[in-house]
Amino acid sequence: MRVPFAALVSSLVLAVLPVLWVYAAHADTLDTIRSRGAIIIGYREGAPPFSSADAQGKPQGYSIDLCNRIADAVKAKLGMSDLKVQYVPVTAENRIDKLESGAIDIECGSTTRTLGRQERVDFTLFIFVTGTELLVLENSDIHGPDDLKTNKKIAVQSGTTTETAIKRLISASGGKAQIVPVHSSDEGLALVESGKADAYASDEVVLIGLASAAKSPRGLRLSGQLYSYEPYALMVRKNDSAFRLIADRTLAQIYESDDIVKIWQRWFGQWAPQPPIVLKMMYAMEALSP
Repeated sequence: MRVPFAALVSSLVLAVLPVLWVYAAHADTLDTIRSRGAIIIGYREGAPPFSSADAQGKPQGYSIDLCNRIADAVKAKLGMSDLKVQYVPVTAENRIDKLESGAIDIECGSTTRTLGRQERVDFTLFIFVTGTELLVLENSDIHGPDDLKTNKKIAVQSGTTTETAIKRLISASGGKAQIVPVHSSDEGLALVESGKADAYASDEVVLIGLASAAKSPRGLRLSGQLYSYEPYALMVRKNDSAFRLIADRTLAQIYESDDIVKIWQRWFGQWAPQPPIVLKMMYAMEALSP
């Protein structure tokens, strides 16, 4: 039986279109950056000392320093010294959506690398290791998990791994603590300072930065225990090995040089002159060969 030529062409088009759609959905990030003339970096405005906006609204922080170096590497790779670097604020709730949609090319903040998130995005080498802690008032009676068995109010940002960890902790302890959703660290801190929440849960190093910048830092303290371990990495689009390799190679080069210590001291030196041993081990392991 002969198939009419027009019908054959139509069948081929229908067969090829899904492939083209998939290809378009996973367009090469480097090509996109080249044609756009800019690399767009998503960052969290309220996650100091990793990423935040200074008094002039300019992005700053540990993660920002790393991403600026990655942007320089992209410029060199594309041979575009005049490539623009644009920063776009993202939230815990929309950061993955913005990356998938192409609104940003890489996300720089304090994002934990998880298997669940890797269903939608890819991650670079690790950039930090910390854990969930609780920020409380100095006179608080919260010192550990057992103290959450009473009717405490725990503020936590929605859509974060911290939220999952705290919910699991409350459930495991059989406690009656209540989750109070917030949209930013500043909001969580304000609730604790006003007494409307008994604690604000976030990553330890984020809470240290938050408390240090508070109006009355001596009136705050940490509970003294870690409730989870959080390995941070930078988010990039799924299945884009060329762009991810530039980011990974840049990070590896930073880790095997003295640059990482300088970056650490710039953002964490006021608390410790050298990175903790667990972080030094991470840097050593991630300093891969070129």
